[in-house]
Amino acid sequence: MGVGALQFAMPKGTKVHLILGYGWVSIMALVAGSSFWIHEFRLIGPFSPIHVLSAITLIALWYAIRAARAGRIAAHRSATLYLYVMALLLTGAFTLIPGRTMHAVLFGA
Repeated sequence: MGVGALQFAMPKGTKVHLILGYGWVSIMALVAGSSFWIHEFRLIGPFSPIHVLSAITLIALWYAIRAARAGRIAAHRSATLYLYVMALLLTGAFTLIPGRTMHAVLFGA
């Protein structure tokens, strides 16, 4: 999450921005893609809400890269900001569901 904060604070369009951006996208894609092997909380067949979030994340990553390459910087900025905020809020909310480890750590068993 620190890389995302750096990206929004630092100058845009620089070599550092590009390198950090590709690193951030790679990590986000790896994490989102790896979630498709998690099948603990099944809601519809082997799938759960986290799988929907992962699919949305992968689509948004593709859209953000495509927008940047096409020079649509406002769309790129919106997509990456959306991804960053949703990564903090939604995944944070998923970790706090009762029965999960972080719920027990923060609120007791």
